[in-house]
Amino acid sequence: MPLQISDHVRAIGAQAQAALTEQFARIDEIADFNTQKVLSAFQKHRVADTYFQSTTGYGYDDLGREKLGEIYADIFGTEDAMVRINFVNGTHAIASALYGVLRPGDVLLSAVGAPYDTLQGVIGITGDGNGSLREFGVEYRQVDVTTEDTPDIPGIVQAVQDPHIKAVLIQRSRGYATRASLSVEKIGEIIKAIRSVNPTVNVLVDNCYGEFVETIEPSQVGADLIMGSLIKNPGGGLAPMGGYVAGRRDLVESTAYRMTVPGIGRECGATLGNNRALYQGLFMAPHTVAQATKTAVFAAKVMELLGYRTDPLSTDIRHDIIQMIHMEKPEAVEKFCKGIQFGAPVDSFVTPVPWAMPGYDCPVIMAAGAFIQGASIELSADAPMRPPYTVYMQGGLTYESGKLGILLAAEELLRK
Repeated sequence: MPLQISDHVRAIGAQAQAALTEQFARIDEIADFNTQKVLSAFQKHRVADTYFQSTTGYGYDDLGREKLGEIYADIFGTEDAMVRINFVNGTHAIASALYGVLRPGDVLLSAVGAPYDTLQGVIGITGDGNGSLREFGVEYRQVDVTTEDTPDIPGIVQAVQDPHIKAVLIQRSRGYATRASLSVEKIGEIIKAIRSVNPTVNVLVDNCYGEFVETIEPSQVGADLIMGSLIKNPGGGLAPMGGYVAGRRDLVESTAYRMTVPGIGRECGATLGNNRALYQGLFMAPHTVAQATKTAVFAAKVMELLGYRTDPLSTDIRHDIIQMIHMEKPEAVEKFCKGIQFGAPVDSFVTPVPWAMPGYDCPVIMAAGAFIQGASIELSADAPMRPPYTVYMQGGLTYESGKLGILLAAEELLRK
C-alpha cells in the first residue's frame, strides 16, 4: 500500500530532486574517496573474522577491540585511537576527554560560543554542579561567535594567550546554535591561529555529526584529540552503542583513565559480541553518511520550495549532516516532527510531543523512529521548544527512505 503522499507534495519532491544533481554528484565523490580510505585501512590491518569474536568480564586480550582502535587512528591520521561500547554516548566520550586533559586550576576555553546543551552540565555552566568540572576546580571561559555567526578568530587568539588555559574545545557542528557548522578547513584556520600564540595548549574537537562528510577530519589539520559517537556517522547505522576518541597517544591514554579508572584505563572493557557491528558499521559509514547528507540537502530544497528559511541552503557545501529549518511557530515544529516520525520504520504510529529531556534547559521534541535508540544517523528531527522555533533534522540510512520521511513531513505541514 503506497504512503499517503499527495500528488502535489510528490511533485514538489520531484522538482527538488531534479535541482540537486550537482550537489548529489559532489556528495557521491566524497563517499567514493572515503570508502577507499576505509577499505584501504581494513586491508592494511588485515581484518579477519577472528576480530569479531566476543569477550566478556574484564575483556582482556580483545584483539578485535584493539585492532579497531588502530584502524580508526589510521583513517583519522592520528597516533592513537580508542573505540569503545563503554562510552554511553558522544557526551560521555567528550566529557572523558575533558576530565582526562584538565586538572584543578586549569582553564577550559570554548572557542565558538557555548557548547552543546548536554556538555554544559559536564562543565558546570548549568545544573547543580555536582561532579562537574567546575566542582573540581576547572574554570570555564568562552569566546562567542561574531554578529555574523562566524568564529571570532582575533578574540580566540587574545583569549588563549593566558597560560592557565590548558584546553580549547571546538565544536564542529552547530548543536542548537544558529551559527554555521565548521568546515575542517575553518577548524584548521582556528587551530593555526591558536598555535601562533600558544603552541602547547591542547585543542580538542567535538567531531559529532561531521565524520566522513568531508575527505579529511579535524585531526588532520592540527587537532590534538577528536571525539564522537558511534550511533552517529562512524557507526554507519549498525553500531548499537559507543563512542571514540582519536589523537595524541598521551591524551587518548588520559581519556582511558577517565573512561574506566587510573591503572586500568583501556585494558578492560568487554565487547560482548559487538565487534562485528562496529567493524561493519565503520565500513558502511562513508556510504551511510552520504545517504544522510543527500537527505539533508533534499529536505532543505523541499522546505525552501514551501517558503521556509533553511540553513545550510540546499546549494551550500556541507560540513555535517544536520539541516536546520526555521519553522517560526511551535505548531509547525510539532507538525514537522509528526511527519518525520510517521516516515520512520520503527514507532511510526507514535506522535512525538515536547518533554523535559535530561540535560536540556527547556522542553525538547524529538522525532526518531530508529532501530538504535537515539541514533542520529537514522532519520530524526528534534527542536528545543523556544523561539525561534527551529527544527534540527539529521540522518537517513538510505536516501530513498529519508526522502519519503521529508515528503511526509511536508504533507503534514500542508494539512489544514
